[in-house]
Order: sequence, then structure tokens, then C-alpha cells
Amino acid sequence: MRPGMERVQHISPLGLPLLLGDAWLLTGKENPPLLVALVGHQPSVKETREEPACRLARAGSFMMVNSSGRASGQKAHLLLPTLKENDTHCIDFHYYFSSRDRSSPGALNVYVKVNGGPQGNPVWNVSGVVTEGWVKAELAISTFWPHFYQVIFESVSLKGHPGYIAVDEVRVLAHPCRKAPHFLRLQNVEVNVGQNATFQCIAGGKWSQHDKLWLQQWNGRDTALMVTRVVNHRRFSATVSVADTSQRSVSKYRCVIRSDGGSGVSNYAELIVKEPPTPIAPPELLAVGATYLWIKPNANSIIGDGPIILKEVEYRTTTGTWAETHIVDSPNYKLWHLDPDVEYEIRVLLTRPGEGGTGPPGPPLTTRTKCAGNDVPPDVVLF
Repeated sequence: MRPGMERVQHISPLGLPLLLGDAWLLTGKENPPLLVALVGHQPSVKETREEPACRLARAGSFMMVNSSGRASGQKAHLLLPTLKENDTHCIDFHYYFSSRDRSSPGALNVYVKVNGGPQGNPVWNVSGVVTEGWVKAELAISTFWPHFYQVIFESVSLKGHPGYIAVDEVRVLAHPCRKAPHFLRLQNVEVNVGQNATFQCIAGGKWSQHDKLWLQQWNGRDTALMVTRVVNHRRFSATVSVADTSQRSVSKYRCVIRSDGGSGVSNYAELIVKEPPTPIAPPELLAVGATYLWIKPNANSIIGDGPIILKEVEYRTTTGTWAETHIVDSPNYKLWHLDPDVEYEIRVLLTRPGEGGTGPPGPPLTTRTKCAGNDVPPDVVLF
């Protein structure tokens, strides 16, 4: 530190010494580089021309962590202010790993927490390296107003590897990232219980075989994407199937891509798993004849989810193995051509939109048709 420049040391909640202050600027070609604290730093003419619309994420967004003499796994965090953006933007920053013995001092992770939710897993990280000076990385985050997000930098120490991990010059730029791909809006997906759910992640930018693309759940669980397809030289898409649709639920997922230049992060979209409907009550018996039954399906009270797009009546004899199913398109329904004095079991099937939308049959109505009358003499045959 140059003479006259004061450096204030803070201790993180987990005991790592941090250097916190205003803006920092790399000066000269010292090894390790000299970091000078700049209060109210104004960009030079050159900087202004190169970045006509940029701002610091926060005046003083830097972190330097001394990992010497620390236990493995100790962490220090730099939390940026909450961002509420309504247009395409890019966050970039510089990071630096230094060590006298050229062994990596630890790891640097970046998290993106949305709407005050869980921190989850990192969307970007680097470890096992010692950098040759400062390295630039970008974050292309597609979360927009009315939603908000917070970027969290996390330094993790490695025992027996003394050195420094630094983050500096965190900026929010009012234009797309140059290297990190930007995702288009991720759409919600609705399926019925037990069916395949597939998200499609579409991003603008160039796809490389070295890029890592995955789906991240709200709680941080990661799912690798299966298929990536290049649409054109400026856009690519990827699809992933979500395995767990075994029960009714609502969960959130987002697409994440890690490229050489940084990471792209989509908005969170909902996976809505609906339960096919089942009637709570059995059909209501309205009238009985020798060869017919009038019933009311009783389909208004259900277990599961609507809307109901199809009602069916399934009936069979209680002693038989066959069954017939008829579509019901009126409030009441008449079963025709039944056998006299036979016991029937009648159930109602309900269907909601989507594949696998038919629920299990509801509780049965068990009833018997009347005996055949003797109004017609036995020796008379009717045609």
C-alpha cells in the first residue's frame, strides 16, 4: 500500500480477515500487484469511451481475503446491493489469486440470489489456480423487474495454501455481455403427475463444446442438460427433462451456462405438477328400469386439479370381467341396453388437459336393474 493510504481490516463472520473499502484500481505491474484505494473514483476519458453506460454495483465493491493460516473451508462473503433491472445488462468484475509458493489459496464462488430466496449453488466459480494478474469475468443475469436479485461473492480458504484472493471493479453495464451468453425468458412448464417435464433453455451468443450448461433448482440442486442445438451463429438452445414429477407440486428452475468469459443465468420458471382429478362421491342414481339406469355423474366435487375437459362413465356387471366407457356430455346420463335383474357397478372418470390427465375412477355406485315385466305373452316375438 502506498504511503498515506489507509487500509481498514474487517473480520468476516467466520474469522477470515477482509479488506473492505471504496473503489480499487490496479496500478503498475508489481507482483503481487499494488491495490490503491480510490474514493469517488471517476473513470478516465478512455474508460468513459469504452464503457459509455456503466456504474459500480456499489461504490466500494471490492474484497481481498488473506487465506494464510486458515482452516480449510473458512469463508468470506461480499454481498452486492439488491439489483432491480428492467433491461438487458451485464455485470463484470476482476479477480486475482496470488501465492508465494504458486499454490492456489482457495476458491472463489459467485451466487445469484433471487427475490430474497435461498442462496443455492454457485453459478460461477474458480479454484485450483494462481492467476497471472487480474482476470475479467462476466455475469449475464436475465432477472428483471418486478423481480430482484443479489450477487454474492464467496472466498473459500484452503489449509496450508497461504495467499490472497481478491475481487475488484464490480460494474453493472447497460449493454449485453461480450462473452457470457444471455438467456431468453424461460417459460413455465405444466405437466400431470408421472409425465415427463422438459424445459427449453434458449440463449443468445456463441456456443462452444467446452461450455457447461445445466438446470438449477430453487434449492440449488443441479441437473445436467441433455441436448444442445445450435439454432444459428447467434443463438442456441438446450433441453432437459426433470425426473421427479411423482407428486403434485410447484418448484422453480433456471438455466445456467458457464463459458470461458463468465456465466449466463436465466430467470426462474415454475414446474407445475398437477394431479389428475377424481370424483369424491359416487354417481347419483336418478331412475331405474329393467334395461336402463339414469345417473347423475356428481363430478363437481373432486380430488386433484381441474379444469375438467372430459367426463366419462365406466360401467360393468359386478360378476363380469368386461367394462364399457361412455362419454358424458350432459348433467344427467342414461345407460341403455342393460340386462334385467343384473347388478352393475358404475364409476366416473374425469380428465384435465395434458398427457396423462385422466384420473383414477371415482367411488362406485352399485345398483341392480329391475326384473323384466310380463306384459308381452311369451309366445309373441317382437321385431
